[in-house]
Amino acid sequence: QVQLEESGGGLVQPGGSLRLSCAASGFTFSINEMAWYRQAPGKQRELVASISSRGKIINYANSVKGRFTISRDNAKNTVYLQMNSLKPEDTAVYYCNKGVVYGQGTQVTVSS
Repeated sequence: QVQLEESGGGLVQPGGSLRLSCAASGFTFSINEMAWYRQAPGKQRELVASISSRGKIINYANSVKGRFTISRDNAKNTVYLQMNSLKPEDTAVYYCNKGVVYGQGTQVTVSS
């Protein structure tokens, strides 16, 4: 059974940073592409970043390029999202994703 558990969300001021983590289990993590999505209130869920199984192919939404960094540690079955220079419009629930499976999400709120 695929399980994805996010952590690291919280309240941060504009310009601040957060690092999200997603601990994965129930499947062979090292051979699967992983991704982070987010959903803001009243908006559709959107792809934030994705990373291939060995981390060689990475994609970002235009809105986060240059500010967010996705990475993974296959030895720890964990994928990360380092978020810098956060903006109020980054406020959303952030979800870890593998295929059609999402974690429960972690809230990120950017506000002064």
